[in-house]
Amino acid sequence: MADIVNLRQARKQKARLEKEREAAHNRALHGRNKAEKERDRLAAETSERFLAGHRRETSSAEDDR
Repeated sequence: MADIVNLRQARKQKARLEKEREAAHNRALHGRNKAEKERDRLAAETSERFLAGHRRETSSAEDDR
């Protein structure tokens, strides 16, 4: 024989599970501490300086066009 399921409770449970899944996803994306943010900022800054140093033309020459 089949179990009786309260649809209201099932719907609420499904919503809770979906909300928890989304929260876990957001924690993975945005839950970084200060040291990790600083490390990423320094890495981006270093790569930007490297690229800027290897450009053929300076940005001021492009402004004159």
